[in-house]
Amino acid sequence: MRNAEKVTITLTADMLRSVRETVEAGEFATTSEAMRDAVRVWQRQRLEDAERLNAMRARIRRSLDDPRPSLTAEEAEADMDSFMNDQEKASRNAAR
Repeated sequence: MRNAEKVTITLTADMLRSVRETVEAGEFATTSEAMRDAVRVWQRQRLEDAERLNAMRARIRRSLDDPRPSLTAEEAEADMDSFMNDQEKASRNAAR
């Protein structure tokens, strides 16, 4: 392993028991290997969270930058009702 640095961490009794049981079950060769895997999972989760957050920010930005006029809640609901009615009519016509 390149550029590895030894660190000391404090775990709760339950966490340590879980790590040791995982090693004893043969899922990992050592507790260090189990901890490295946990850090990789944590890193991947942080990256995925950041990507989701960036996607949400981009959607919000696109919405705020949208030049179309804003609708009131009532107008949006009326548009949705109209859309759903049109879909129902199209579905009935297709079934004939």
